[in-house]
Amino acid sequence: MARAFAQIAFTPNVQSAQTRMGSRTAYRSAELGAPEVVALGAYETAFIEARDSFYQGTVGENGWPYVQHRGGPAGFLKVLGPSLIGYADFSGNRQYISVGNLEGDDRVSLFLMDYAGQQRLKIWGRARLIDEDAEPELFARLESPSYRAPVERGVVINVEAFDWNCPKHITPRFTEREVKALFSAGQQSGRGETAPAEIAELGSGTLRLAVTGIRQLTPRVRAYELRAQDGADLPPFAAGAHLAVPVRLPNGSLVTRQYSLTGDPRRHDRYEIAVQREDAGRGGSAAIHATWQIGTRLALEPPVNQFPLHKDVRPAVLIAGGIGITPIKAMAHALKARGRRFELHVSSRTVAEIPFRDELENDFPEQFHPYFSRTPGTPRLELHALMRGADGDAVFYVCGPAGLIDAVQAVARALAIPAGRIQVESFE
Repeated sequence: MARAFAQIAFTPNVQSAQTRMGSRTAYRSAELGAPEVVALGAYETAFIEARDSFYQGTVGENGWPYVQHRGGPAGFLKVLGPSLIGYADFSGNRQYISVGNLEGDDRVSLFLMDYAGQQRLKIWGRARLIDEDAEPELFARLESPSYRAPVERGVVINVEAFDWNCPKHITPRFTEREVKALFSAGQQSGRGETAPAEIAELGSGTLRLAVTGIRQLTPRVRAYELRAQDGADLPPFAAGAHLAVPVRLPNGSLVTRQYSLTGDPRRHDRYEIAVQREDAGRGGSAAIHATWQIGTRLALEPPVNQFPLHKDVRPAVLIAGGIGITPIKAMAHALKARGRRFELHVSSRTVAEIPFRDELENDFPEQFHPYFSRTPGTPRLELHALMRGADGDAVFYVCGPAGLIDAVQAVARALAIPAGRIQVESFE
């Protein structure tokens, strides 16, 4: 939904601010490409229908915005179609500010928060108010039979754009129900009873971690935050390092899978990995997506680094393909902290499939260059021109599918770039 979102949000004044602050080049890519069909996917649908509240913005005829909190039982905000959502508007303090605003201007903006999972979804649309007498069938679809609060009206919203927002600075918070569930499970485990799969410790390593955050980065990629079970600082790691994490497969066997640490190496309170679900793979990524939850406990060994970043002052050219961004992102953090010159080039099929896109645009506005292979009218990654134009002593770091790595190595040979200046890691 990047193009539809950009067309609404990136007004001339916003574009001017982006230019002034140095992020215009990175965000410009979101405006390119063919017109999009606005459609909520399976993940957006599940996310929306799991919420028990959201924030709604409207504008009055005097130009002032108004933000209102709307709440109800989980699922009270319903997906009625690919681009249609709605909710039952329960009786409140009877100020009717949002109602009045919508009667004069049907534009609405919703902000949906998942504090425990550190995720947020923005939705733009046009709303209309409905009543039971005029549209009884549609009104009935908005009701929650088990929730007996009086319903004054229905609100139906045609979605015109949506965007997953940067998860930065979202403090994890848990509902009373979530805390009780975790506490109860922990008590059962402590009494020697069999703990549920989602909190039973996996592995037998010396480093004991717990999953403390989960966020959806793309339709297939999730990021997992890992912290020490006792709250202590974690062993330091250098950019390019990975963890060998234990995974329980559906057949009951315990295997390990390697995932790069993608966070800022300067942080010692947590690790972060990103897992792309491969339904046709060996089963590890699908098992992680299916079973890892907040509170899942892991026992594994400290990070290992087989893809180290050079320590001298030479500039770096970072090239990532899709999920290959994971070690490359950590390298970008390290290079920025050292004050070194670097470029960050990331290729994916579409804008929506770049993991950590918002963070890359925010943290590296001058270095980040995105490319898209399946979006008409958008830039493509031209390796020959890129590598030919790099500094003569630049070190190239490449992570991605085998085809990308082979292409980089072929261009390096053609340009007579020494093999020692080409460092690669394949996520296959």
